[in-house]
Amino acid sequence: MKKYLSFFTFILVSIFLIQCQTSNKNTEKQTPQTNHAETNKKPNIIFFIADDMYPWMFNNIPEGQTKDGKPANLTPNIDRLAKEGVWLDNMKVVSPVCTPSRYNCLTGNYASRAQNESFQWFTKQNDGQTVIQWNAFIVPGKDKTMGNYFQQLGYKTGFVGKNHVIESKKQVGEEGVTFDLHADPRDPEVKKQLEYRYGELQKDIKKSGFDYAEKLYHNNPNWLGNRALAYQNNDWIAEGGVNFIKKYKDHAFMLYLATTLPHAPLDPEHSWMADRRITARGILDKAPEVLPQYKGELTPEQKKQIAKDPGLEPTIRNIESIKRRIKAAGLEGKNKENLLWLDDALGAIFKELEKQGVLDNTIIVFFNDHGQNQKGTLYEGGVNSQAFIWKKGGFKVGKILKDPVSNVDFLPTLLALAGDTVQYHFDGYSFAPALQAETYKKRTSMYHELGYARAITKGHYKYYAVRYPKWAMKMTLAQRKDTLAKYSKFRESFGEHAISTDPTAPFGQLEMVPGGGGAEHASYTSMPHFSDPDQFYDLEKDPKEQHNLINDPKYQKIIKELKQELKTKYLDKLPGKFDL
Repeated sequence: MKKYLSFFTFILVSIFLIQCQTSNKNTEKQTPQTNHAETNKKPNIIFFIADDMYPWMFNNIPEGQTKDGKPANLTPNIDRLAKEGVWLDNMKVVSPVCTPSRYNCLTGNYASRAQNESFQWFTKQNDGQTVIQWNAFIVPGKDKTMGNYFQQLGYKTGFVGKNHVIESKKQVGEEGVTFDLHADPRDPEVKKQLEYRYGELQKDIKKSGFDYAEKLYHNNPNWLGNRALAYQNNDWIAEGGVNFIKKYKDHAFMLYLATTLPHAPLDPEHSWMADRRITARGILDKAPEVLPQYKGELTPEQKKQIAKDPGLEPTIRNIESIKRRIKAAGLEGKNKENLLWLDDALGAIFKELEKQGVLDNTIIVFFNDHGQNQKGTLYEGGVNSQAFIWKKGGFKVGKILKDPVSNVDFLPTLLALAGDTVQYHFDGYSFAPALQAETYKKRTSMYHELGYARAITKGHYKYYAVRYPKWAMKMTLAQRKDTLAKYSKFRESFGEHAISTDPTAPFGQLEMVPGGGGAEHASYTSMPHFSDPDQFYDLEKDPKEQHNLINDPKYQKIIKELKQELKTKYLDKLPGKFDL
């Protein structure tokens, strides 16, 4: 019972919230600071990470094309990446939800190495098994990030947009303090609280290796704790990226820019048609104007709105620009506006780089944080993602890199492209040689971890295991009911809806509650073998993972090999236990 109560205390508080700080055990050699004259010769780096994109959003692949092979989306800047850059055709993520995926990118390591106190505590509650959810946080000042490594190379570093990975305890309030979902952000006391929390978030991000931390969302808009601020504002985030480039144009720089799009909310009122003055920091006096603004004559109704509230003009002109371009492309009524809005942010970065004369010496990574079709699981729709890497003139490999790439590989690759020769202790591997069409040691298998699941893919075979602590499998019906009620109440406290009402339903793979959690819900209800503890798929014959072959006699040899490789190559070298 004690374990049961502790576990659900964590479910209600610690899964999404940030706790205390501990040190990272990974060690590496230090690189001395480089002077400005040397850094000016190094390539600038833009790491642009989008949130919850689908394959149909990319015009360069069949899912993003019409039946006659034409682009189905209006995304001229992403199209530019496809035309001039390299498409990572075999892009995988280790852990397909927001927080661990960002941990992978920023540290070059698997999220099971997280050392924040809440993660370590939760591991103990699960009998020593690491459980990777929204709990694998980077501890400011102790865990090394992409920012730290590039600072060592003499770069100026920036962090803009969505966080959801760097620990910032003040975002969840002091002990005993709760946030009013319906508070008025214009109220002086609420404004003061918002400003305090934002300032603390800036401090924590700067402690994590970033010289510049602006236009920040600690979490997704719907999870900020204030419904009046639960709106997208891509203009605000783009402005942060543009201002960073202006500020450091004369210095080698690395910018991590994370959009909140196209994650929910996506209804027009809370996304592309929202007031551009609404931000995670509060309500601005003046909206940003860095994204396209319609320059023509406005309608009488629009003029009336502006006469009543002059601060609305940038919002109205940006919305009008999006509307007109979508209409001209013949995409009205197809919900393509938010994707164009996202693309505009990338366009603003391209434009500012060119304006400041630094585009020709800049490398851009565009990465979708994880697969969205089966987010929250280790099925192919979750672990398969999308990415480009771009530089002026391209790379020798051509337009497509077919070698398997994991998101833990980004940091070592970018460091290599920046000329860093130090051998760090990353879980990731540099694929820089592949971009230059050089011979290198490729990955032979791919490892994935999330929640209570682990998986390995080798060739077209995949072994998938789901394990829960023994005490959890003995929970009574009363405990299951209590679990579900508390989990639903927690979601509702942030304005979200309950997922399940059946306490007898099998647990989720990501969240150990009956009926599963929100992120995994689609797969929970559609994958026929979701609750099987051991799964094996022949992806060549069964790419949608509909047929579990774990007991098929003809596959027993390869199943044994995959289980052994999963154990010896990955699990045995990572913290925590996972019994196969």
